[in-house]
Amino acid sequence: MATRTFSQEVTGIEELRKVIGKPQPISVKKQISALDRHCFSFIELAPFLLIGTSNADGRCDVSPKGDSPGFVKVLDNQTLVIPERPGNKRGDTLINILENPHVGLLFMIPGIEDTLRVNGRASIVMDEELLDLTAHQGKRPVLTITVQVQEAFLHCAKAFKRSRLWDADAQVPRKSLPSLAEMVHDHSNQEVCSLDELEDYIKQGYETRLY
Repeated sequence: MATRTFSQEVTGIEELRKVIGKPQPISVKKQISALDRHCFSFIELAPFLLIGTSNADGRCDVSPKGDSPGFVKVLDNQTLVIPERPGNKRGDTLINILENPHVGLLFMIPGIEDTLRVNGRASIVMDEELLDLTAHQGKRPVLTITVQVQEAFLHCAKAFKRSRLWDADAQVPRKSLPSLAEMVHDHSNQEVCSLDELEDYIKQGYETRLY
């Protein structure tokens, strides 16, 4: 497939700065190198995060992680532990971490439009105490992702205000899209299983394979 080209692509930092300008001093100064009490509180209330990774070639992936508030554990001001719950077994995030440990995290709290961004180096860890620490409903994760924090900063709410993400009046009816099974069935060219089998597999996963 041919790569689309554009006539006014920005290719350098100096050129970019001419367009977007320089950051305000507070935007730079707010970045900290270790978690503080505000970060602790934010993570304790957060039931959801996005984790961005890339492999050795720079191919990127962003994966959602969600659970009860505080499911990410803070061991100290530079160490986080994220449980790896049952999923689709693709292991995109985990494989990327093995090839390139640099990760970016975005913590989100329902109803709060500010977010917390944390960047650092990740490892895949199976220490028994961490598996016990992140157990839920009597079930331990198969492994954990630990993150050594290198930088953290709070992010303003502009994107949430523009998107109205937490606004109940802006919610889209589920019937606006085909079911997940229908879309995945189309993407797989209907070769793996029937639509009914896929609908049942997804339904059973929500009912019996969350943990």
